[in-house]
Amino acid sequence: MAKDPVCGKEIDEAEARAQTGRTAYGAAEVDPQKGTRQFHDGRWYYFCGLECRTKFMASPHTFIEQAGR
Repeated sequence: MAKDPVCGKEIDEAEARAQTGRTAYGAAEVDPQKGTRQFHDGRWYYFCGLECRTKFMASPHTFIEQAGR
């Protein structure tokens, strides 16, 4: 399990990546209520939801340093 770098909640990576459908243009869709992720500096970070991901995206290095990564 991954740990949300913002709130510390454990996230099931498989559920966060699980495809729930496709957009009208063929892109994969996932359920953000099951977690979400963001690619940053060559690594995937997992979040409990869009709010934590948004906070991370505003200042990723702050959260990475706090997590000791």
